[in-house]
Amino acid sequence: MTSIYQRVLGSEFNRLHPEIRRRFGFCSEDRIASIGRGVMDRVWYGRAFTKPFLSLGAWRNIMFPQQGENVPFTIENYAYKDRFGRETVTWIRKFQFPGRIRRFDATMIYSEQRHKIVDYLGTHQHLAVEIDMSPAENGGVRLRSGNQYFYEGWIGFRFPMRFSGYADVCEWFDEQEGLFRIEVNVANPVFGPLFGYSGRFRAEYIHVEEGGIPADVFPLREERRE
Repeated sequence: MTSIYQRVLGSEFNRLHPEIRRRFGFCSEDRIASIGRGVMDRVWYGRAFTKPFLSLGAWRNIMFPQQGENVPFTIENYAYKDRFGRETVTWIRKFQFPGRIRRFDATMIYSEQRHKIVDYLGTHQHLAVEIDMSPAENGGVRLRSGNQYFYEGWIGFRFPMRFSGYADVCEWFDEQEGLFRIEVNVANPVFGPLFGYSGRFRAEYIHVEEGGIPADVFPLREERRE
C-alpha cells in the first residue's frame, strides 16, 4: 500500500527531497508515525476583526486567536484506517504558549471521489477542505486549500469563502540545518491575512503497535462525506 500523498502526486513524488518523501511516504500498514518537535519562530493573526472568527475556530481546534514568537510546538502524524476504511493521516499541532496549549487538529484522506487530498479540520470533521498538492522548487511539498464543505447531521453545503480563508502551506527540509521548515499562511479573499505561522522542527519516527495510537489524536466524530 502507498501513502495518500504518493497516490495524489504519482511519479512527481520522486521529485521531493528524500526526507520529505520519508515524512509523507508512510501508511497505516507501515506501523510507524512521525513525531515532530520544534519551535515556531512566529505565530500571528490578522487585524482585530479576525479575532472572533479565530475564537470560534478554537472551540473545535481549528486555528486560534493567539500570537507569539519562539513558540514550542509538536506535530503528530499517525496513519490509520478510519471507520469507513479510508487511509487517514493525522495532523495534530500543539503550540505551547505561556500558560496554555493551543491545538490545530486535522485528518487527511485521499478522496476517490475527488482524486485529491481532503483535509477534515477540527475535532468533529465539520469542515472538509479540498487540497491541491505539488512539489516545491526547494524539494519540499506545497499544499493549497480549495473548496470547503460544511457537514453536520443531514446538513451539507459548500462553505462560502467570504466567511473562511485559503491556506498556502510549504514544508521542506533544510539540509544546512538538518531539520524541517514549515510556513503557513491563511488569507481571506476580501479581508486579507487571517492567520499563520512559520518555524522549524526535527522529526522522530516511532514504531506503533496495533491499537497503540494515542486516543487524543483521533477526531471525536468521523464524516463519510468528502
